[in-house]
Amino acid sequence: MSEPNISLYPGSFDPLTNGHLDLIERGARLFDRLIVAILRNENKASLFTVEERAEMLREAVRRLGNVSVECFDGLLVRFAEQAGARVILRGIRAVSDYEFELQMALMNRKLRPGLETVFMLPGEAYSYVSSRLVKEVYRLGGDVSAMVPPHVVERLRAKGRI
Repeated sequence: MSEPNISLYPGSFDPLTNGHLDLIERGARLFDRLIVAILRNENKASLFTVEERAEMLREAVRRLGNVSVECFDGLLVRFAEQAGARVILRGIRAVSDYEFELQMALMNRKLRPGLETVFMLPGEAYSYVSSRLVKEVYRLGGDVSAMVPPHVVERLRAKGRI
């Protein structure tokens, strides 16, 4: 019997967007197991704590039996090795994303040969959505309900106008 094909979908997910969820759902169909990996980055100012982001993600993926949510710090390649992952899943919305992601993929391959990166395009409805833009639109009083799951809208409201 062959080893399960495990993939990591790493990110900060601050907050989780419908674009993230789109990639998670599609990735769950491609891989035996998909681990949504939240990077702990103490140097980055985040709206939500790592624990809050994990709770939001777990609520969103509860119905997907082969998706789990974990947190990590340090090198992604080390976490991938610990998790038994052979693939890193990354979303690309624009050429600017590709340039950054290509550099990361090549560095990860250098650090851990055999670790592949798979790039996926978001659904057309989410091609412009990013966590950064969601936070900015919300901060300025805009409606983000079409960009994030309903439970994330509730969490944003609980934070007030950021």
